[in-house]
Amino acid sequence: MTTPPADRTPRQWALARAVSDIDDHVAKLPWDGPVHLFALIRTAEALASDEQFAAELPGSIKVEAEGDPEHLTSVEQDQLPEVDELEDLLARIAWPEAVAGAAIVVERIVLPPEAEAGLGPEADASAYLNHPQREDVRMVVGVLRSGETWSVLRMRHHEADVMGGENLVPGLAEALLATFD
Repeated sequence: MTTPPADRTPRQWALARAVSDIDDHVAKLPWDGPVHLFALIRTAEALASDEQFAAELPGSIKVEAEGDPEHLTSVEQDQLPEVDELEDLLARIAWPEAVAGAAIVVERIVLPPEAEAGLGPEADASAYLNHPQREDVRMVVGVLRSGETWSVLRMRHHEADVMGGENLVPGLAEALLATFD
């Protein structure tokens, strides 16, 4: 088990590790993919209460969880409802008490501020899609029921440069946290 940095609590460290693991998983998938949603469960609690889960989990993860009660396992949620807007999806999500947190993976197009300002308020989606300074960003945002957040950002044209931090995508973190209300 790796020791958490002094500037993070064990719970924050567990969330950062889980979100980074999800990022590593989706980084192997092609770009322009769907939204991915994950439940985050405390591994030790799940091992103690679910024999099937315990049988499916690799031994190395079991060892980590035995030494770290904050250790999280991500469980991808299949068959998400069809919605037009991400906000509509999040409004439909409710988690049982056994779920300690959640993570979501979304892709967005971003432009430098000066390029976006140059488009004007009436620009349509094609103006963004075809802009020469466009950059595709994959965001993995995780939250815990207790309020901690962590995000990982990866750009399509700079995939090796991965950025992680607590408040990188605050609006999405707040919306995901609201699924626990």
